[in-house]
Amino acid sequence: MKAGIVGLPNVGKSTLFNCLSNAKAQSANFPFCTIEPNIGVVNVPDTRLEKLEELVNPEKVIPATVEIVDIAGLVKGASKGEGLGNQFLGNIRETDAILHVLRCFDNDNVVHVDGSVDPIRDKETIDMELQLKDLESVEKKLDKVKRAAKTGNKEAQKEAGVLTTLKEGLEAGQSVRAISVAEDDHTEFVKPLQLITDKPVMYVCNVDEAAAVEGNAYVDRVKHAVANENAEVIFLAVGTEADITELETYEERQMFLEDLGLSEPGSAKLIRGAYKLLDLETYFTAGQKEVRAWTIPVGATAPQAAGVIHTDFEKGFIRAEVISYADYVQYGSETKVKEAGRMRVEGKEYVVKDGDVMHFRFNV
Repeated sequence: MKAGIVGLPNVGKSTLFNCLSNAKAQSANFPFCTIEPNIGVVNVPDTRLEKLEELVNPEKVIPATVEIVDIAGLVKGASKGEGLGNQFLGNIRETDAILHVLRCFDNDNVVHVDGSVDPIRDKETIDMELQLKDLESVEKKLDKVKRAAKTGNKEAQKEAGVLTTLKEGLEAGQSVRAISVAEDDHTEFVKPLQLITDKPVMYVCNVDEAAAVEGNAYVDRVKHAVANENAEVIFLAVGTEADITELETYEERQMFLEDLGLSEPGSAKLIRGAYKLLDLETYFTAGQKEVRAWTIPVGATAPQAAGVIHTDFEKGFIRAEVISYADYVQYGSETKVKEAGRMRVEGKEYVVKDGDVMHFRFNV
């Protein structure tokens, strides 16, 4: 699963990417510093994994991960190929969710591509380019569907109605995620189009150090502006986060955070948010060899969860032995959970819950 970092040039995307992945993408004070997308695989911070490690004392621990893509800065006219338009839009189409970075700090030493700080204007600039690209896709599809609808094809007529709703919304400056479409119609007609503004989005407000704990007026404006979008909004001081990641020891990093009044790096909050945005959750396997977090879509069944380990596990699935995370912690070991009668045996219909500790029985 991939989340793409987008935003105007010079708003802090590559610095944020470096914080998240420690992959040291080039970041500098001029537009188009990033041309090829940088990709980093980022561990998802999870205190439950640390607790299981403490209880099981395994040989190794493997966390869940999310792929983060740093995409080149977008400019006005990108939908018509301006700047790195087509390349940028191709890269963003391949991601599953969008982390939209907005500049929410004043600093005369950092140039703004439009000459002044205004996160709402910046958001609208990018939204418009993405909407124009989606409008192009919807119009192309609508032309085809209308031809079929004219022959009396009922399904095509229904699809044409949905596409017309999308077209009108996009023309009015709405993103697809904010346009009201019945859930079944969305699944059948909208999802296959892979529209950019249909992807879930998190607005990441890049603030200065003074606003790292409580945000600022820019952040409040962003929250107000996206209230109808079903989007997440978080704020973090990206420059300060970058300074924290440069510190060598965990103790130094914790001291820096405490001085700021933060309990954890904002990047940890962002990664967890991205994981949630992608509609993902975690189950664990725990044994002497390894304690591991596995990533599954919310709503996955036990066989589907088993298939994440190996396709043979899904094909030959017999049953799952399940312990809730709370029970594992309460009783302190798998043996004690069993003795207390708290281990459950679940079949093919079982929907895995976030935090389940599981063993699979299978036969291939």
